[in-house]
Amino acid sequence: MNYFSSDFKLGILGGGQLGKMLLYNTRKFDIQTFVLDNSDQAPSKIACDKFVNGDLLDFDTVYNFGKQVDVLTIEIENVNVDALEQLENENIKVYPSSKTLRQIQNKANQKLFYVDNNLPTAPFSRFAYLSEIEDAINNGGLEFPFVWKAARFGYDGNGVKIVRQLSDLEGLPAGECIAENMIPFKNELAVIVARNVSGDIKTYPVVEMEFHPEANQVEYVICPARISDDVAKKAQDVALKTAEAFNHVGLLAVEMFQTQDDQILINEVAPRPHNSGHQTIEASFTSQFEQHLRAILDLPLGETKSKVGGIMVNLVGAEGHTGNVLYKNIETIMAFEGVTPHIYGKKQTRPFRKMGHVTIVNEDLSKARQIAEKVKNTIQVISE
Repeated sequence: MNYFSSDFKLGILGGGQLGKMLLYNTRKFDIQTFVLDNSDQAPSKIACDKFVNGDLLDFDTVYNFGKQVDVLTIEIENVNVDALEQLENENIKVYPSSKTLRQIQNKANQKLFYVDNNLPTAPFSRFAYLSEIEDAINNGGLEFPFVWKAARFGYDGNGVKIVRQLSDLEGLPAGECIAENMIPFKNELAVIVARNVSGDIKTYPVVEMEFHPEANQVEYVICPARISDDVAKKAQDVALKTAEAFNHVGLLAVEMFQTQDDQILINEVAPRPHNSGHQTIEASFTSQFEQHLRAILDLPLGETKSKVGGIMVNLVGAEGHTGNVLYKNIETIMAFEGVTPHIYGKKQTRPFRKMGHVTIVNEDLSKARQIAEKVKNTIQVISE
């Protein structure tokens, strides 16, 4: 099929920043794009050929949108999976598949999938209701501390909480959840795997994630990770096995823990472009977004090696600021060596909302890390 400058239509469910960055590349290749998003202000609206404002969780909305396109992909997991399954039955190509999304959307199912497929992950217990956790603690079936995770609709640190005492459970959603053993880890790592329709598969270099202590959000993504070759190889092997187990098509971001004794445990996966791959736009031969397109269109996969060391800094809304966004000192950071900002196009800021990111590239990773710190301390995402 001719995808380029033709009648071919690619549909994207979700119109956030990931969709917008995917559209950088559909523009480059002149691929016709349709986007569906809940918000009429979605960042992707300015960059697609046809924008549809509608509910991603509504069966009819997703089904009717999907009927207009040749291939359908996602930039967010929380979409109506029954509609995707129906579209697949009617020979619309959907990548990742409805089956994969069903397994991943629910964190309890995702964890069971790892266990069933002998993929390493932290021990956990599954609960239909939050109230069952208290019973498990009282009868000795569960010990503090543990990590509570909502089974559905968590994102960016929402839907995750470290529980050290009973009172930490107060105010959490009442529904299905898991309690996961707290792993004393050395590093949080991630590997992005690309697998195309034909089954060709490649991994990007392992990245290391440094987290914000309060917000539970990634502050820096460092590529390559500052780990031994052995650990890197282990992490890439686990990521490859995971993508193959899902029979995945597209990108799969596999987030992992490196334990104190250098074991690799899967934390969770995202079946789409991911925050841990943004530095690939400047630092890699093939950006994660171009690679996702190559994979779902069954084109040859691009080179995944890095051209240069890269660090990504998330730009999130400053605490105490809600309203029309202002990027204070952005001109200052643009004067620093190897700095490229990406502004997502969200008009309204609020505390910890992802508003953009900055990539710092440098031959010397420790130099890049110093500049990243300077960027972090200089730019402020505030309200007017």
